[in-house]
Amino acid sequence: MSEIVPGELWAKLRRTTPARIALGRVGHALPLAEVLDFQLAHARARDAVHAALDSAALAAELAPMPVLQAESDAPDRATYLRRPDLGRQLSARSAALLAEAGGRCDVVFVIGDGLSATGVQAGAAQLVRACAAELGGLIIGPVVIAHQARVALGDPIGAALGARVCVMIIGERPGLSVHDSLGIYMTFAPHPGRTDAERNCISNIHGAGGLSLQEAARTLGWLLREALRRELSGVALKDDQTPALPFEDSAPA
Repeated sequence: MSEIVPGELWAKLRRTTPARIALGRVGHALPLAEVLDFQLAHARARDAVHAALDSAALAAELAPMPVLQAESDAPDRATYLRRPDLGRQLSARSAALLAEAGGRCDVVFVIGDGLSATGVQAGAAQLVRACAAELGGLIIGPVVIAHQARVALGDPIGAALGARVCVMIIGERPGLSVHDSLGIYMTFAPHPGRTDAERNCISNIHGAGGLSLQEAARTLGWLLREALRRELSGVALKDDQTPALPFEDSAPA
């Protein structure tokens, strides 16, 4: 068998990961193409963080599902980025609106812009539909579109709407490989004061090599039904479904 030369080995590794490895060099610097690629990725990440969510377009995509609008206590994007605590609290106006809506339901979906409105705009409506399709027989409340939202903003929203489970779909912090990824955070019996240890997270949901919308929805469907059956979520609830595919190659030698 012929030996793999280092260049071929690095090329094989690059095909397996979006990480920036084996970039090469020109003298003591990176090749121009790699410098430009890095600058483009950095610009996309910054744009994703600062982009404004078009809630009207998102609500139109969700139709005919009922939609409510909410906002956190962060009055603008700059404050939101500096004060994460304000992004976890409902504004007084939104709290009053949701209190009027009231009601009872098994599940409420909250779509939060988070740190990537770009990702939310691109895929959140489809993800809500995919998740709802896995929850037949359950009562789903109105979808809440939340601005300047952190994950914990779902707790007061879920409590106000009488939801047994809150599902927060939020734009994840962008990186230099992916700028439009979504995360799902599921909390049983949501109320202010819940901790992250009491949530289940499904992350890295995007089309460029991440978890697909369909797979994320299937995982949520299983976790959510188990949360309702066991009346808990978070570290006490593990995703121990039987894998869809066997992993014989991972067995110990």
